[in-house]
Amino acid sequence: MRVLIVSQYFWPEPFRINDLALGLSARGHEVTALTGLPNYPEGRLYAGYRWRSWSDRLEDVTIRRAPLLTRGGSQGLRLAANYLSFAVSASLVGPLRCRGPYDVIFAFEPSPITVGVPAAVLRRLHHAPLLFWVQDLWPETLSATGAVKSPRVLKAVDRLARWIYARCDRVLVQSPGFASYVANQGVAAERIVYFPNWAEDFFCPVELPAYAPEHQELPPGFRILFAGNIGVSQSFPTILEAAERTRNLPEIQWIILGDGREREWVQQQIRSRRLEETVSLLGRRPVETMPRYFAAADALLVSLKREPIFALTIPSKVQSYLACGKPILAALEGEGASVIQESGAGLVGPSEDAQSLAEHAVALSRMAPTARAAMGRRGRQYCEQHFERERLLDRLESLFFEVTKRQAHTEEKRCAA
Repeated sequence: MRVLIVSQYFWPEPFRINDLALGLSARGHEVTALTGLPNYPEGRLYAGYRWRSWSDRLEDVTIRRAPLLTRGGSQGLRLAANYLSFAVSASLVGPLRCRGPYDVIFAFEPSPITVGVPAAVLRRLHHAPLLFWVQDLWPETLSATGAVKSPRVLKAVDRLARWIYARCDRVLVQSPGFASYVANQGVAAERIVYFPNWAEDFFCPVELPAYAPEHQELPPGFRILFAGNIGVSQSFPTILEAAERTRNLPEIQWIILGDGREREWVQQQIRSRRLEETVSLLGRRPVETMPRYFAAADALLVSLKREPIFALTIPSKVQSYLACGKPILAALEGEGASVIQESGAGLVGPSEDAQSLAEHAVALSRMAPTARAAMGRRGRQYCEQHFERERLLDRLESLFFEVTKRQAHTEEKRCAA
């Protein structure tokens, strides 16, 4: 099958859509990705890329690039311009650089939802069904993070979301909780499909020798490791307050691996709160090295702000943590909390509850190593049962065949008329 992926982010940017594309390609599908110029998360073009770079390859996946304004500092108008510039340029150059034909179009939406605009344009041009994989709900995410406060702008984004969803043959949601929100934006229930994230194959338990460099990079003690985006949604004030509450237990070390728009604020807070001895901000590491760092940690941390919309999501790092077989320390609610509780993979407290997070950190540190190892094993088993990559790719292929068959039937009826 000829598959066109539309995503503002793609390799070498570290997103799960890369693994999906490779998985489809390995199954014999002819995969093309329409994407932007790589600049996430630093906000500047990756080394080796120029504004006129428009063709690339990831193994057998063909990549076509559309120009965009880079994210810069990922703030305000500059970030909005980044989103809009890709939507406009991909809509204009996409038809020229992705001539097809294509059997199906798959759009990946971790934010912004504007990626749906070029996807809808290409759907109309190629007469191919469109599947839209929703990772973030708009405009709800904009409101919850405080990125947009204007009711007029939020209403306009809601209208855009409805326009995009109306042009999708299937809307895939990464969490069951998303379904009702998408339905409220005019999508019929039969067009909504639960399709969760998975962890790439390299996320797996790793045995590190004592002399491994990762052990040397991380401070000694009971290591609680957060990996991923350092943003507003992740509720870093809660993490830092919990670290303050465990200050008198210097063996508990809070380690942050990642980058994002809140990194400078977090760095400043570590200094102003005098947490340099127990909180380490180590920067970003290649995603494929994460399992080794996870193995060097004693517990893996996930947190979200207390917002109704965030209670509906399953943070994608949860699948990665589960796959690596390490106990999870969580400050979140709703769908993500349910996964950790049902799996028995860790300790969960409410979002933005620093006292609970600190108490659970202490409890984990005092737990027998065998008990923590059992948590990790339960998490790994749960991941294999519910988020196994090959099963989910089977499901996606079934959806492709379902929508293309329906599309062919519709075309036959139209021609007959």
